[in-house]
Amino acid sequence: MTKVTIDRDGQLLLIGVNRPEANNLWDLDVIQTVSGAYKTLADDDELRVGVVYGHGKHFTAGLDLLSVAPLVASGAVDSIIPADGYDPWDFFGESCPKPIVVAAHGACNTLSIELIMAAQIAVAAEDTRFAQLEVARGIVPLGGATFRLLSRLGPVGMRYLLTAERFDAQEAYRLGLVSEIVPIGQQLDRAVELAKVVAGNAPIAVRTALAAARAAERAARDAAAKVVTDARNAVMSSADAMEGARAFVERRTPVFKGE
Repeated sequence: MTKVTIDRDGQLLLIGVNRPEANNLWDLDVIQTVSGAYKTLADDDELRVGVVYGHGKHFTAGLDLLSVAPLVASGAVDSIIPADGYDPWDFFGESCPKPIVVAAHGACNTLSIELIMAAQIAVAAEDTRFAQLEVARGIVPLGGATFRLLSRLGPVGMRYLLTAERFDAQEAYRLGLVSEIVPIGQQLDRAVELAKVVAGNAPIAVRTALAAARAAERAARDAAAKVVTDARNAVMSSADAMEGARAFVERRTPVFKGE
């Protein structure tokens, strides 16, 4: 079974994470396949908008640490985001120049919140539950939450960054993290509907508007990325990170010592 489904729907490229047996955790294969799909979207003149969603019960429980953490700790970001692909989180690498719409449901943890903030439109099912969990696991967000949660959601965003508390779809909508809330099971249909509206507009104008919006936050993005890059190795190889991973596997509360 393929870990990511990629389908064309007229001017749309539908990108579906397909690891329901693992709660749609993003491992290295998923990240690189999605990155490549963003490249396909960018390079194909017939495609105008991408739609990202998850198969099964959850959008994604987050990052598959066993697959990706060693590369992150070694500083080998180029081994995670392919040189010929686009960064789905628009943080360390080049972003796709065409709009992305996200359809979320069920668990929406860590990297999926960052994926939403790097996208242009997000639709959430009523059952969606969000959590930026990294600090509770002894690590730091790697996809832009360190600056976008505060800049997009204000002080409450900083609260969720530092507390790792969960919040529901209504709170996400109130804060502006998602554009709409829909009944369970309708999130993909509504995301496709909105993507088709965007695709019906002038493509050059859409891409220029998107580029201008991104340019406005580039200085903040680059500054945050530098801090995360400089501290990444120390954080990922810390005793706290190891304790966080062990506690997660053992399903217990971690005991952090600041080491």
